[in-house]
Amino acid sequence: MSRKSLKIAIAEPSVIIRSGVTTVIKRMSGFNIQPIEITGLETLNDCIRLHKPDILIINPAFMGYTDIRKFKSECGAPHIKCIALLYSMVESTILNHYDGSISIYDDSESVINKISALLSRPDTGEEQAQTLSDREKDIVIGVVKGLTNKEIADSLFLSTHTVITHRRNIAKKLQIHSAAGLTIYAIVNKLVELDEIKNLS
Repeated sequence: MSRKSLKIAIAEPSVIIRSGVTTVIKRMSGFNIQPIEITGLETLNDCIRLHKPDILIINPAFMGYTDIRKFKSECGAPHIKCIALLYSMVESTILNHYDGSISIYDDSESVINKISALLSRPDTGEEQAQTLSDREKDIVIGVVKGLTNKEIADSLFLSTHTVITHRRNIAKKLQIHSAAGLTIYAIVNKLVELDEIKNLS
């Protein structure tokens, strides 16, 4: 049985760490791993465009904590999975935009398990998030926070009719027709934090 080909880019200036990660990921069973080593920030975007890897493993500091969503868009790779390679503690607000994280202190089995779990996760959330405009995301947040159409309209300086139209479009795009469904969507796509919703109850 042929193994699935999997391209994994490792963007890391340290040759020792880069080589170590490459050695570990090559041990993943069931895949024909094609590692792509990226040594410098100046070649990062070009490498992603050229090789179109499935996964990018990168230290958040390597890009100067660039917005990952913006980076994916600029590289023309909206579906690439980005894994943060951590040397030390990083703020959760930065890690929220990554699809996962591994630490240089993780053992081989742990790294492989994290990558495998990421690959088995359904790839719907990020695609759906991309389909909503910023205005539609604002309206989803309002619905999740329990605001009425009029309250959402007032807060966004829109007419109630416009809010209702946006809500119809959101339901059509996401195929979600309840506030509970939108709440789950908003949490999964990090439009709201769980504690924001808890505070409302």
